[in-house]
Amino acid sequence: MEGAQPEAAREWSYDELAARSGLSRRTLIEIEQGRTVGSLATWHALAHAFDAPIDQLLGPLCAGHEPPTHVHGA
Repeated sequence: MEGAQPEAAREWSYDELAARSGLSRRTLIEIEQGRTVGSLATWHALAHAFDAPIDQLLGPLCAGHEPPTHVHGA
């Protein structure tokens, strides 16, 4: 989450972010350490905690990834 979080929130502890987002401290640590990517609901909660649009959080995670050229069933 390091690059994805708004500047003002980088000073927050895991406990403070957990309280603001309603997520567990463990979930936050696992996301930051890359052990999980989190669900859309998790990122939605983080966006609200950071008072930021969700694309501001997800944009850095998507940088450098090419969209699929063919989607099956579409």
